[in-house]
Amino acid sequence: MSEKTMELFRACIPLFQTLSDPHRQDIILLLAEHEALTVNEITEHSNLSRPAISHHLKILRDAGLVTVEQKGTQRYYLLSLESAIHQLKQLIQSVENECL
Repeated sequence: MSEKTMELFRACIPLFQTLSDPHRQDIILLLAEHEALTVNEITEHSNLSRPAISHHLKILRDAGLVTVEQKGTQRYYLLSLESAIHQLKQLIQSVENECL
């Protein structure tokens, strides 16, 4: 495998780690169904505590998978998948070019 492909794999590790958690997957799917949700709204759809939801949202935010919009006193979380999708497409294309 080329050095470029290995670099792409390595660059995707944080994304894979973030996406590997079922609770974060649930949050992503929930946000995909709604335009934007607050922590409390996400907690209503989960069996996790509010602090646990906040923890997972921080990890998703740090990975660039969600963004936060402040509206008055509320913080709304929205999906932001463009960068992650682009990164994964690059990896897939590189692997396809080398392995198929």
